[in-house]
Amino acid sequence: MLVGVIVLLEQVDMLRLTRVTDYGILLMTELAKLEGDVKDTRLTANDLALSTRVPAPTVSKILQSLLHANLLGSVRGAHGGYCLTRSAADISVREIIQCLEGRIALTECNLDQGECEQMPFCSTSNNWKRINTAIHNVLEDISLADMAADGFMPVFMMKKAILMEASGIAGNVAEVEGAVR
Repeated sequence: MLVGVIVLLEQVDMLRLTRVTDYGILLMTELAKLEGDVKDTRLTANDLALSTRVPAPTVSKILQSLLHANLLGSVRGAHGGYCLTRSAADISVREIIQCLEGRIALTECNLDQGECEQMPFCSTSNNWKRINTAIHNVLEDISLADMAADGFMPVFMMKKAILMEASGIAGNVAEVEGAVR
């Protein structure tokens, strides 16, 4: 007797990039893979749509945004297409995300003029700013070349300075790191 089990998966809410940004990074990665190929350094919007299976109208819309941000260049004509304006190693994932999503901010207080009504009473806004900066830095440290590399494994170290005022040891992060090494 065969017994079937049906598992209903509940949709999990999560902090995530939009599909457009996901596709944008995918398109940029396809272009990054061409680096070093002297013969063919450009791809058309149609080539990108075919190789990534992203709908052509979506590809065109994303490419226009990336062009406007000067992350891509374009050449018209029979041998035209899109290409990176800089080396893939010099383009960060953060730049691509900001081009397609806008500023990276986890909370309202992390925006330029963001201030919520809780700001005067908020005991966590400084910590959110630190977290936002850490995420910003991590995304800045991942290059488009990293994304295009087979087997890329991001490794990040969070450093936490512990001030030991009670024992008379006080210092900044560099002093704490130096003591650990």
